[in-house]
Amino acid sequence: MMSYDALLTYLRTTEALGQVAGRLGWDQETVMPEGAADQRAEEIAALEEVIHARRTAPAFADLLAGANPVDDVQRAMVARAQRGFDRSSRIPAELAAEAARVNAISQHRWIAARKAGDLAGFLPTLQQVVALQVAQAQALADGGDAYDALLDGYEPGMSAARLTAIFSALRPGLVDLRAAIAEKPPAPHLNGHFDEAQQMALSQELALAFGYDLSRGRIDKAVHPFSSGSGADVRITTRTDAADPFNCFYSTIHEVGHATYEQNIRADFALTPLGEGVSMGVHESQSRIYENQLARSPAFAGWLFGQMRDMFGDFGISDAGTFARAVNRVAPGFIRTEADEVHYNLHIMMRFDLERALIAGDLAVADLEEAWNTRFAADFGLTVPNPVMGVLQDVHWPAGLFGYFPTYALGNIYAGCLHQALRADLPDLDDALAAGNPAPALDWLRGKVQQHGGLYAPADLITRAAGFAPTEAPLLAYLQQKFGALYGI
Repeated sequence: MMSYDALLTYLRTTEALGQVAGRLGWDQETVMPEGAADQRAEEIAALEEVIHARRTAPAFADLLAGANPVDDVQRAMVARAQRGFDRSSRIPAELAAEAARVNAISQHRWIAARKAGDLAGFLPTLQQVVALQVAQAQALADGGDAYDALLDGYEPGMSAARLTAIFSALRPGLVDLRAAIAEKPPAPHLNGHFDEAQQMALSQELALAFGYDLSRGRIDKAVHPFSSGSGADVRITTRTDAADPFNCFYSTIHEVGHATYEQNIRADFALTPLGEGVSMGVHESQSRIYENQLARSPAFAGWLFGQMRDMFGDFGISDAGTFARAVNRVAPGFIRTEADEVHYNLHIMMRFDLERALIAGDLAVADLEEAWNTRFAADFGLTVPNPVMGVLQDVHWPAGLFGYFPTYALGNIYAGCLHQALRADLPDLDDALAAGNPAPALDWLRGKVQQHGGLYAPADLITRAAGFAPTEAPLLAYLQQKFGALYGI
């Protein structure tokens, strides 16, 4: 036990430093002075050097070798720590620090480029980011597939080949459902001006309803909503649009799904490799099931309709049923984060193919916009009018997050599996949702998924929770049933 305890002490210090690095990133996206960007990049790079040194230190290797775990939790802890050591050891310290520095600078420049619509001015920075990602991918792959090496950092055990098979099985059902909906009358839009301060007030009520503990978190605004941190300090951001309050409300609920996953992990796992979500696919399963299967359900939408009428008055929709169709409006659009459930995964499949080509060297950064626009026209039948509506819309590539995008679609698939099992266990859930109370579902997710943190491998965790191995079938069945009822298909 003494040798294992020594390892745990070492790990907790390293994880604490990682949390500090995350806080620097949160600050950069929310309240950092604009003129501090270059200095912040140097600070992040310096901290990455310290963390990388700890993650690859010979003393750490010795602690791992002598840990002698005696139960399942200890064995999982050592295995996760060993995995981290192995991955970090393949990347030279100088490369890790330089990538952290450039990614921080790039993220700040992306905000300015997105605001100005200046893709040409941003491309040299993006080229640097991609070059550093390729270098890290090749170091991690050690002769294997470079993209798989990046993907494994977000979804352990997954491969591009496996994702291609999953997406190939998912795409036809989505395309057929989209075509069927397109033949029906469109769902209504909201009309009116929705005060942004009032939006933030209602978004906080929604966050609390979905279990977010504000004594261990906070809600701020950012260009791109995100969740940051774990354990006792988990922060989220959202955004507002005076013409579209759904953007604020559902972004908030989505990020609360991420945040409560982190807040609900076993307290004794805090500041250890088990004290965070096991993968981004599982993480996304929580945010998507909160946002879509629960908060966009007709039952919960009926409650939200009443809340919005009380706060904003008449906004052109007369009844809860029509409001539920507005909440679940299906139409092709340019922006991934605003996409409906039917189109969303098609956005992800496009990004998956493009980023694989970038990492493989089959697509040059200079040709990315043309490739994006051509593929978007083929998949969505729309001509991208400008880079803000196209390749500049997402923060992921500017921030060096290659291999991240496909986990969004995988999270939807996991959410479909969990939702099927959840509904079987909670047949009266709609009664609670209609009263604005998702607690029964949240308790189920906390017990089946969230409390375990990194204890189980991603697919094993979903299998344990749902009672069957992950498959795209429950997601397709849910979408067909829900939108078939909403659109009379």
